[in-house]
Amino acid sequence: MQKPFSFRFSAFNLSPGFRLLPFTIYLSAFAFYLFAFCFGCKFNPNMQTPGEGYLQGEWQQDSIQNQKLLLTYSLYHLKFSCDSFYVSINSFSKVNAGADTCMKSGHWTEYCRGTYQQKHDTLHLKGQFCNPDFTVKDDKGCFRSGDYEEFFKVGKKSDSLVQFTGTTNVIPINAHLIKRNSCHPKPL
Repeated sequence: MQKPFSFRFSAFNLSPGFRLLPFTIYLSAFAFYLFAFCFGCKFNPNMQTPGEGYLQGEWQQDSIQNQKLLLTYSLYHLKFSCDSFYVSINSFSKVNAGADTCMKSGHWTEYCRGTYQQKHDTLHLKGQFCNPDFTVKDDKGCFRSGDYEEFFKVGKKSDSLVQFTGTTNVIPINAHLIKRNSCHPKPL
């Protein structure tokens, strides 16, 4: 017969022959994992969150300053619905850096969708590149696919004009409101 595993805890003034039985060790481990699961994790909500009220709707960037002088630039169309976003990025280029079937004579559009969060003046968009109907794009097409993640500093100019300054782009997006929506959270 095998002897139970034993520890000596002289620093805690426990009796010198104190033994932990294997069952006690398993019970302690189970209690630790149960505590971590109950208090260290949280379940995802089963409903959309309301998002930011001032963003709800569709926003359009019509032009950028000196766009005729730039070799490459992009114009954005953004839609916010509750905590979700949909983005169309219309890109223009005078430089042909790819296959013409993709670039279509210097004009192409990319689409993204996902969820967003705002903390203070920073808007975090996290989602996926999509097809024009906002279904998830596979990696066999033109341009970018997979994850889309962008951080913007938001400056509210008025109720119908918002400036998004991206961390990866030096040209700010001045978008005006073209349609106001209200959030009606949907089940996920």
